Amino acid sequence: MIFTGRWGAVTSMGSQPPMTWRLCGNQAKLWRTRAGVTREELAREANYDFETVKSMEQGRRRPTERFLQVTDDMCGAHGFLIAMQDYLGPEPAVNQGEDFFRYEAEAISFSSYEPLLIPGLLQTEGTMRALFGSAWPPLNDEVIEERVTVRLGRQSLLDKRSVAFAFVIGEDPLRHPAGDVEAHRRQLAHVLEVGQRRNVVIRVMPAGRCKIGSSFVMLEMPSRNRVTYQEANGVGRLDASIERVSAFAQQQAEVGWLALNPTESTRFVEKVMGEL
Repeated sequence: MIFTGRWGAVTSMGSQPPMTWRLCGNQAKLWRTRAGVTREELAREANYDFETVKSMEQGRRRPTERFLQVTDDMCGAHGFLIAMQDYLGPEPAVNQGEDFFRYEAEAISFSSYEPLLIPGLLQTEGTMRALFGSAWPPLNDEVIEERVTVRLGRQSLLDKRSVAFAFVIGEDPLRHPAGDVEAHRRQLAHVLEVGQRRNVVIRVMPAGRCKIGSSFVMLEMPSRNRVTYQEANGVGRLDASIERVSAFAQQQAEVGWLALNPTESTRFVEKVMGEL
């Protein structure tokens, strides 16, 4: 499934083989066909079975150096196919974080699970600076200021009373300060304050209760399509495929079953504040 919105298309990364595999395989097939060489002949010469050659020509399998060499020699490609070997390495990861911000701005509902950090939309400036300041490799001051400004700006989304926000926060980031204790107490007070808004629900996931260890966000768009977002090692990934959205919906349901209800969560945060 492809979800197309105002800001372009979001597809399931991994739903198709890399474009370079498909392009290279297609070129090999074109050269073979032009030379009048059958797939069986090529497979025999390269010492591959028929299905392996077919998979490489269709881009479902990474074309090997031997496949390209034999195809180039048999079909008179004059080195063109061999030269494509340099472009068949892993494709670089694409960070879709900025695209996420655009979808986030248009969403009619926002739900997230964050077991390790206070969610960005709920962070105080002090928490932001502590987190960005502890990043490794270190960030320079200009980058930190830029990221703080962007994150603070995103928090205006919470003022959109027609948008429903649901946050589930793990126990660990509530108990363990990102900065000093007083700054963390202000952070927890801010979480409680934001939780009083009628369009915001904040729940706590007690430690050890949920086995889902990675964070995720699910957005519902005005078209009723749902988009998921995950971030790992600084690289964000958007997905709107039926399979991935369904998988995250199941995880979301599990998180909902296991987390404390809003009233219990408020008491939990108040208790943690009292223990600081």
